[in-house]
Amino acid sequence: MRLITTAYPSPYQHAQNYPFLSLIIVVVWLLAGHSLQAQDNGKLKLSGKVLDAQANTPLVYSNVRLFRQADSSFVTGAVTNESGDFVLDAVAGNYYALLESMGYKAQKTSAIELTREGSPHSMGTFRLLPSTNTLSEVIVQGEKSTMELALDKKIFNVGKDLANRGGTAVDVLQNVPSVAVDGEGNVSLRGSGSVRILIDGKPSGLVSLKGSGGLQQLQGSSIERIEIITNPSARYEAEGMGGIINIVLKKERKEGINGSFDVITGYPGNFGLAANVNYRRKNLNFFVNYTNSYRNTPGRSTQYQELYRNDSTFISQQSSTNRLKGLNNNARAGIDYFFNPNNVLTGSYTWRLSKGKRFADIQYLDYGANTNILQRITNRQQDETETEPNSEYALSYKRTFAGKGHELTTDVRYLDNWESSNQYFTQQTLRQDGGASGIRDVLQQSLNDETEKQFLLQVDYVRPFGKEGKLEAGLRSSFRDMTNDYTVREQVQDGGWRALPGLTNNFLYEENIHAMYGIMGNKVRKFSYQMGLRAEWTGVTTTLKQTNDINPRQYANLFPSVHMTYDLPRQHALQISFSRRVRRPQYNDLSPFMTFSDSRNFFSGNPDLNPEFTNSFDLGHIKYMGKGSFSSSVYYRYTTGKIIRIRRVDERGFSTTRPENLATENSYGAEFTSSYAPYPWWKVDGSLNFFRAMTNGSNLDASYQSDTYSWFARTTSRFTFWKSTDLQLRGNYEAPQQTPQGRRRAIATLDLSISRDVLKNNGTLTLNVLDVFNSRRFRTITEGANFYTENNSQGRLRQINLTFNYRLRQAKKKAKDPVDGEF
Repeated sequence: MRLITTAYPSPYQHAQNYPFLSLIIVVVWLLAGHSLQAQDNGKLKLSGKVLDAQANTPLVYSNVRLFRQADSSFVTGAVTNESGDFVLDAVAGNYYALLESMGYKAQKTSAIELTREGSPHSMGTFRLLPSTNTLSEVIVQGEKSTMELALDKKIFNVGKDLANRGGTAVDVLQNVPSVAVDGEGNVSLRGSGSVRILIDGKPSGLVSLKGSGGLQQLQGSSIERIEIITNPSARYEAEGMGGIINIVLKKERKEGINGSFDVITGYPGNFGLAANVNYRRKNLNFFVNYTNSYRNTPGRSTQYQELYRNDSTFISQQSSTNRLKGLNNNARAGIDYFFNPNNVLTGSYTWRLSKGKRFADIQYLDYGANTNILQRITNRQQDETETEPNSEYALSYKRTFAGKGHELTTDVRYLDNWESSNQYFTQQTLRQDGGASGIRDVLQQSLNDETEKQFLLQVDYVRPFGKEGKLEAGLRSSFRDMTNDYTVREQVQDGGWRALPGLTNNFLYEENIHAMYGIMGNKVRKFSYQMGLRAEWTGVTTTLKQTNDINPRQYANLFPSVHMTYDLPRQHALQISFSRRVRRPQYNDLSPFMTFSDSRNFFSGNPDLNPEFTNSFDLGHIKYMGKGSFSSSVYYRYTTGKIIRIRRVDERGFSTTRPENLATENSYGAEFTSSYAPYPWWKVDGSLNFFRAMTNGSNLDASYQSDTYSWFARTTSRFTFWKSTDLQLRGNYEAPQQTPQGRRRAIATLDLSISRDVLKNNGTLTLNVLDVFNSRRFRTITEGANFYTENNSQGRLRQINLTFNYRLRQAKKKAKDPVDGEF
């Protein structure tokens, strides 16, 4: 048992090591100095708060727009924070404000007279009522954008993107700016594969056993929005080097009964039903979400490999096709009980059951020095049956105190997940002419049972002080136990079975993490700051029962975070932030069991893997405009113990791939994101990310080095015709990228969608084509001292979906400029 502690260099030592950090320190110093001496330039402040009129809870990310009283021209705007608060800057004059939030009636304020003598001007607290009218009675309101930008996070409203309809959570993430998903479903953020994925702000069994690949089981119609947090504060778990992706599921709190229903059909086979229903009466709110889907997902891949041995070259080619047929059921139900406006208790239960059949055919062709000399043909088939039942229980309580923003929240969760896999493999070896080779056919079976049980307790407390100050503190404990009972056996000539050596064991994983944090924030004129510190104690023990190999690890670490914001004139804002992050090896990273579906390419975890740590810096800018917003940022990350999968090939040409700790990685980049509506009938969202990553793996091998420049871009253009028909084009491009063992080639895709409102606008029909040109192929080149390998894989072929959505007592709102007296 060992204790790992980390010493922290001073900021000045960091600055000497990294010139980029020196620049950041200078910028912070200048901003801080300027903020204390800056003149107001005639700008005065207006502040206020937006609440749910029935629950008396903050309405986060509500839009507040200020207009001149004389001509209704737009002046400035803001978005409410997590406490429902907003601040506007404007010169003296007469104005009115428009407050909007999705699912609520818009509210127009009375006339506001802003004078220097009355500044700062408090507009008070606004309480918005849920929209309960039928569609024919509803007042037209401003529609929420597909993408909402803030300095500390980006929000992507899933329902507004037509191409997401009929897809899975993985399909949704593939089209979120800054996010990339590879052919195996692995998610990366700003080029970093270490991302913490949460569902409703908490861990979920969907991403426990299978990692991000488990998101294939979550239907996109059950997702409300995706939140991207690239540099989280101490409030969040320290896990996730690249940041946090939070998937927020649908949940309504409107009065009465309301909901939405989806019917999905598609090719290749994609059939599904989804229902999101809510009932609210006085102090009781009941919600239920259910999705049922059947998907037939075909895939294909090829591999070319050269093996160098004894001054000779041996060539092999491999091609495979696979079909995954899955039936997924997801049910989620819960109750909110409002004891009074200040006390809310929420209980929920989530049940998932996934059953799948996987069929794969692999053919190996072995050559001599060139592909004209075929020596042997080997055919291998896989037949897998898989069952995954998962359950999650959650109970949360929120207490709001008298002071503005003063609240206490507690959350208790229990996850119970299980997966059973039964696989049969047959393999036949033939001569080059297709005749019998004399080598006995092989029949193998792989049995794999995995379980996970996790208990999570979290308490968060917020206490405002002074005029703009706020103190936050919290505790979190997580207890997690996982098992993997793995057996591979082969049929012998007499019909019996024998276990294959080294491929039978029982792997136990125990993880306990305890954390506490504190945050202090305040605002001085145009300068606001937030400083936090999080302490985490981690204990992980892995055990191989058959060999009694026990590996205990314990380490304690501190994770500081700093966020500073400066409000510039004309609706500009600037934020600089720093946080320390960790990527702990997870269950799949440590499990030593190898995948067996491919008899020549094996993948496994590494029981000796250590955590990787990152210092992350971000300098961001945002500009709010009447028709949209624009954000930009430059970022830098310094990582030690970088975790990367390394491929090795033995003298037979068989490969093993497992994660290893490389020495360091330095990466920096720039990101630009914009949401703009040049005309009422045309909306455009786009993002561009350029980065450089320098990876040093000389601790393992002098050749494990890379210095890559790369970029990726995404754009969505949506047109509205005849008031009830929308056309959307969405394009993605990922540039080539160098890796420590080779390179990854470029990817370009295009999605096309069209939708039309029907049944008096209560329903919507959507037709989309994902990957129009069937071009989403992951092509990589991997090289080592004794091998050269090219891979070309396509995990999902072109998909065509037709979705019908019906809304019960829900308005589908179209954008419209406000007119004086309309509300």
